[in-house]
Amino acid sequence: MASATDLIANDIQFEWLLRRGDTALVLGHRVSEWCGHSPVLEEDIALANVALDLIGQARMWLSLAGEIEGQGRGENELAYLRDAWDFRNFLLAEQPNGDFGQTLMRQFLIDAYQVPMLEALKGSKDERIAAIAAKAGKEVAYHLDRSADLVIRLGDGTAESHRRMQQALDALWSYTGEMFVSDAVDTAMADAGLAPDPASLKAAWQETVDAVLDQATLTAPEDEFAHTGGLTGRHSEHLGHLLAEMQFLQRAYPGATW
Repeated sequence: MASATDLIANDIQFEWLLRRGDTALVLGHRVSEWCGHSPVLEEDIALANVALDLIGQARMWLSLAGEIEGQGRGENELAYLRDAWDFRNFLLAEQPNGDFGQTLMRQFLIDAYQVPMLEALKGSKDERIAAIAAKAGKEVAYHLDRSADLVIRLGDGTAESHRRMQQALDALWSYTGEMFVSDAVDTAMADAGLAPDPASLKAAWQETVDAVLDQATLTAPEDEFAHTGGLTGRHSEHLGHLLAEMQFLQRAYPGATW
């Protein structure tokens, strides 16, 4: 297998890697905000483990991004020393936790995308991308099993749990379209055989989502409007607040080490 640097310009590869790493990092931080606040101890531990998986995935993607960039920035610099407009995560990942139902619905909608994305990436012509995808894919498969099961249990549970899950779905649905929008970066990566075109993942995602929502007795909104901008640095106000917390220590004590 070849190195991506032999197949495509470094700046395109770097931009694409940020999208993977930033989405995992931001979602991981969001999930970690439940630590010590979950409704039951079992969920507290489970969410903490999901957050750790996501942050571990972020480290792998951002480390490779720093290597490709070649400017001396590693995973820490990319995570803690960039401003909101430099982040390339999905807008869905940065949306607030809300109640437990909204957190689970956000997780499920992203998990259902990540599984086919990582499966496709295991066939990347770049062995480093393929290796990260193989490791992350095992973790995300578990994440999807868990989030789907809980969406079903709560959606088809009590009247109150059903109401909250439908409310969460209605609130988050318009952020899902961004995951399948292709631009010049995606096209270049796909043409080089390094990554799938995001639009090609829509059918698999839709099949998973439809099946789970049907069992959960939930109804997907018919509105096809999609919020976009996260992949090019245009974010909601929520990301700035998230980064202020996540980056505080490094910003307050530059270069601090244990």
